[in-house]
Amino acid sequence: MTSSLQTTILILGLMLAVGACAPRASVAPTPEPPSMLFARVSMPDTEVRQLKSSATGRNYDIYIRLPDEYARDKGKKYPVLYVLDGQWDFKLLDSIQGGLVYDKFMPEIIIVGITYSGDHPDYGALRAMDYTPVHDTFISGSGEAPKFFAFLKEQLLPFIESNYRADPSQRVLMGSSFGGTFTLYAMLTEPVLFSGYVSGSPIVTYGNRFAFQQESDYASNHKDLPAQLFLGVGELEEMAGPVQEFIRVLRERSYTGLEMETRIIEGERHAGNKPELYNRGLRFIFQDR
Repeated sequence: MTSSLQTTILILGLMLAVGACAPRASVAPTPEPPSMLFARVSMPDTEVRQLKSSATGRNYDIYIRLPDEYARDKGKKYPVLYVLDGQWDFKLLDSIQGGLVYDKFMPEIIIVGITYSGDHPDYGALRAMDYTPVHDTFISGSGEAPKFFAFLKEQLLPFIESNYRADPSQRVLMGSSFGGTFTLYAMLTEPVLFSGYVSGSPIVTYGNRFAFQQESDYASNHKDLPAQLFLGVGELEEMAGPVQEFIRVLRERSYTGLEMETRIIEGERHAGNKPELYNRGLRFIFQDR
């Protein structure tokens, strides 16, 4: 743990301790009404499916958001957006794409959010296993991105395309942080598996700068990179410098077939950049469709 992170945790702990010890006004508690009296908020046109991966051995919840017109036009196929960290970003993407569709910046799509099954999954630990391309001794179980990639390719994509009217020529992969790291890993592993990639704040320094090494290895055997890539990072986050360095490397390669747009999200850090980054990423990927 870095000293800055230790300091942050210490300060937060002190703030909580001070708050707990401060005198409080005496307020009579308001009884909460029984929860069964109220319906829960749910998202329309959505469903949850479960898959167990033969590659990772883990169980996944697959959140699926169908287009508003899906039931009416039974002969139409749709692009599919595969969103990593669905537990956090699925509902965010539902809102973002809804606005972009309304404003005619993109077509109706199927959104597939990928997350973990169970009552209380440890999202931090599980994603650190699935989204990291190499093992780090400080992260238990890390380095299983090749297995997770196999799950996507061999199970999830065929499942979606056999059960829904999904267009296999229009697959988009999106992720942030470790999800962004995996998105770059997938693109440099098999670029044509997805037609578009949106990578936010990827940890390109992870694994002794593995992303740089993977790109160098790819460049030694390829002059082309047939993919659309939107790559962004928050202006104020620690990854801003390394991600901009990675962007420079990609630009200098001048890969044939690579369509790339990048953006530094002004005034934002690691998590807060996602609404703008995802919005801009989708507009770029679907600009000509």
